[in-house]
Amino acid sequence: MEVLVPFAADEPKTRLGDALEPDERAAFARAMLLDVCEAVAEADGEPTVLSTAPVETSWPTVVDDRPLTDAVNAHLDPPTAVVMADLALATPAALTRLFETDGDVVVAPGLGGGTNAAVVRHDGFAFDYHGVSIRDHRRRARDAGADLATVDSFRLAVDVDETRDLVELLLHGGGRSRAWLTEAGFEVETTDGRVTARRTGP
Repeated sequence: MEVLVPFAADEPKTRLGDALEPDERAAFARAMLLDVCEAVAEADGEPTVLSTAPVETSWPTVVDDRPLTDAVNAHLDPPTAVVMADLALATPAALTRLFETDGDVVVAPGLGGGTNAAVVRHDGFAFDYHGVSIRDHRRRARDAGADLATVDSFRLAVDVDETRDLVELLLHGGGRSRAWLTEAGFEVETTDGRVTARRTGP
């Protein structure tokens, strides 16, 4: 199955600006992208990076600088999956489950109302990533007359987008992404009963 992996190469991970410098955000985002592409390939998917600007990877890359919704819909040719590039907890097993779930449209909700991954097998469906996208995608599937399925997966629900998400990667992740964080000096810290990621070096 073809799998589009959208990637914001020009302004990666701006919401991590309070934890990482611009060059660090770029390096960390690329580490997550590579981890996601490898997990997709190990799940027998065929990843294509859909990037807003040229990016160095060993995977096929298409550059499209339009907003996410427009870019994804322009390259959507069912059956196609879409897996976001910041799903650093994604594993081949979680992605295999997504790819093998029956349905014209299969969605994996993200925390906070997003749509972190999806499989589209229906020609009448199109994405809309604005606002509460998971709710909108369910409505769009119904309006298109598409059979909808939902995959409830912790590993696909967590997108590493904000500083508070880093602790999930430290606790549950692996690969380049987690290694990059630990080498950058991040570690798990418990304060006032809450678990967070704290940078102690380098």
